[in-house]
Amino acid sequence: MTTAATNAPTQGWLSRSEAWLDEKGKGAWIAAMVLGFIFVWPVGLALLFYMIWSKRMFGKSCHSRRAHRRAHFHQTRSSGNSAFDAYKNETLRRLEEEQENFEAFLQRLRDAKDKSEFDDFMDERAEAAKAPREADEKEDA
Repeated sequence: MTTAATNAPTQGWLSRSEAWLDEKGKGAWIAAMVLGFIFVWPVGLALLFYMIWSKRMFGKSCHSRRAHRRAHFHQTRSSGNSAFDAYKNETLRRLEEEQENFEAFLQRLRDAKDKSEFDDFMDERAEAAKAPREADEKEDA
């Protein structure tokens, strides 16, 4: 038997476990880690390291993945009324477009602020470089 064939069931089990814990949220991850420490401490330690490494401990990854799955499910599920489904799809498309436009607007604002701050820095630097030269020219005269 090859190594890939022996690892396939384990990866499936681990993937299903990870998905199940993600669905339950951060509390389920913490509970699994605590139980791992209580019964077999290396398992708890491994879960802690995995949670930190995958940013499940401090990020909002579980919640955002769950919300994304839920939104995708509602978007693709049909109500049975074709007119309503067309309206819903058009509204969702329009909202996504507005969100993309707003995010692009925010990025342009950030870029403009960065450019303004950089220009101010360069102006201050040029003035600071000019001041010693003017002082040297006055001394030479």
